[in-house]
Amino acid sequence: MLSPSPPAAAAAAAGPLAGIRVLDLSAYIAGPYGCTLLADQGAEVIKIEPPGGDNLRQYPSTLDKESRAFLGINRSKRGIILDLKNAGDHARLLKLVRSADVLVHNFRPSVPARLGIDHERLNLINPRLVYCAVTGYGESGPMKDKAGYDQVLQTMTGMCVMQGKRGGAPEIIYGSVVDYYAAALLAAGVSSALYERERSGLGQYVGVSLLRSALTMQSARMVWAEGEALDIGRDMRSGGVTGLHPTRDGYLYISANTPRFWQALCAKTGMQALAADPRYDSVRKRAAHAAEIVPILHEALLAHDAESWERMFGDEVPSAAARRLEDMFDHPQVQAEGLVANLAHPVVGHYRGVTQPIHFGRTPGPPPFAAPTLGQHDDELAGAGESAG
Repeated sequence: MLSPSPPAAAAAAAGPLAGIRVLDLSAYIAGPYGCTLLADQGAEVIKIEPPGGDNLRQYPSTLDKESRAFLGINRSKRGIILDLKNAGDHARLLKLVRSADVLVHNFRPSVPARLGIDHERLNLINPRLVYCAVTGYGESGPMKDKAGYDQVLQTMTGMCVMQGKRGGAPEIIYGSVVDYYAAALLAAGVSSALYERERSGLGQYVGVSLLRSALTMQSARMVWAEGEALDIGRDMRSGGVTGLHPTRDGYLYISANTPRFWQALCAKTGMQALAADPRYDSVRKRAAHAAEIVPILHEALLAHDAESWERMFGDEVPSAAARRLEDMFDHPQVQAEGLVANLAHPVVGHYRGVTQPIHFGRTPGPPPFAAPTLGQHDDELAGAGESAG
């Protein structure tokens, strides 16, 4: 059996997935971060990398000796190196599978069988195994064996066209939103399969794809009513008042769709005449008359900077000053929520990073620890495969 890592050994901090062992063979973002979400909930996650390491380790980084992306995606895992094309390493993985609860990979559908790690084979070794495959386009269809990437799927599924300005060029949504949403679907799907296993005693295949992730994110747009023309406006932006606006210093996002918020916005900015005008008394009317309203709003907002307006609006007008990501490390709300932890890394030293996005009242989960260096725990886990099962 694998010895628990020090954080996982703290019984007082056991998470709801304590005792669950996850083998993470995935690379890049969707699969690995899905496994990190499981680790946040107390699962023991072993990241299994090929000799060259996860491709994310090679991404450009302003850190000298490590990839910032890899550190952010792979917290709270131990790491080992296995070459699945090597007979000895392959045998070691199969022995690890016998005592594992979950295995996650992001190989294209045709690859696992060639590597001898397809669901059918591993199910014979461990019928209780929850086997999760992350793919670009799913398990069937003409594109099933194509490699999938976040921005490729954004572009394919209409997200970039919708993100662009009306009549303008498509625009990428930066931040790997499709990957991160797929990671959340992975964590949810695996957890559900583990719950079902408690009743049936059996594991099962769990499939997550970037295509499904990208379309699921757009479920409010992905509606085509019977008898309705296909080429219609599906943009959910209310336009006009709701959006980013310049102030004396900085930009401010304002949401004023409800009557109460619209009235408060007008009162706070001295636009009472607009509030009383029946031409502007609904979201649709304000959107239609945006060319009249927005210049008046912009003139009013020049009275203060963005953060001052944010404070003045308070709860009466939903708003936020546009901040840099760097400002979030010490933001009082982020600090109060405990969303940033100080982690120790053998190469980087100490670094601050996001942790534990889900709060559990009775089983809060173990404290996080840093992403592993390549093969960091090879010696510690050297006998794990031989003694497992």
